[in-house]
Amino acid sequence: MSTIINLFQAFGLSASAGLNAYIPLLIVSLAARYTDAFELSGPYKVLESPWIIGTLVVLVIVEALADKVPMIDHLNDIVATFIRPAAGALLFATSAGVTTGMSPVVAAIIGLLTAGIVHGAKATARPVVTATTGGLGNPVVSAVEDVAAAVTSLVAIFLPFLVAVAFLAFGLLVFWVTRRRRPLAT
Repeated sequence: MSTIINLFQAFGLSASAGLNAYIPLLIVSLAARYTDAFELSGPYKVLESPWIIGTLVVLVIVEALADKVPMIDHLNDIVATFIRPAAGALLFATSAGVTTGMSPVVAAIIGLLTAGIVHGAKATARPVVTATTGGLGNPVVSAVEDVAAAVTSLVAIFLPFLVAVAFLAFGLLVFWVTRRRRPLAT
């Protein structure tokens, strides 16, 4: 059962990295250092270092500020196109590799793809928000994304079974929407 729980954690953390690379990394670092809820092993233990935690705090602040300013947020998304999937790969590997015995390479690829898909959706939607609101909606959308990344990360660590419920609900929503768009057969 712990293998399945760790996979839910891994998917939740890598998906949240697609929204903000540094929030889930910081939450994992803090949870590993100060709680028993998340355990890092091997080379990933470096995330518990006070220097890494301090650096992540600075990066969270920098990204949070950059992501609230129209035009700068687009530059941030361009740079993050490489950072967010890498963070997702790292987070998936730290979660899944601990107890599942999954190859770190496979775990990293799955995490990279998960974070990359979420980031791609975010980066695609952001110009639409900018265009339709004249940039005024960007700080609001960015704040919602940051909160979603934090909540998803916390849920993935402390209540990972809810990640499965969320994925199931999302799958049902996608199924329902695609069924409704299909033209009725005559």
